[in-house]
Amino acid sequence: MGSQKDFRGRMMLRVKKRTPTGKVFIHLKKRKPRIARCAICKKPLHAVPRKTPSETRKLPKTKRRPERAYGGYLCSNCLKELLREGIRKRFG
Repeated sequence: MGSQKDFRGRMMLRVKKRTPTGKVFIHLKKRKPRIARCAICKKPLHAVPRKTPSETRKLPKTKRRPERAYGGYLCSNCLKELLREGIRKRFG
């Protein structure tokens, strides 16, 4: 376990907890990772869990990201446009 100096930064989230006697203590809690975003339009991706890598590894593969091309990397709208451009280049 780390010393008290390790918790001076803002890596851990500070949560105030009140005891039954009325005293307030500060508990430290791990922060949640950021929401996954689309690589092109930067909109939040749906169906991608907001968990740490160790928690994500414990999930079944189908819960980690959508099972389609570029799932967990591009949103559906950007993927649709990307596929259209590819078809236009190939046949147009």
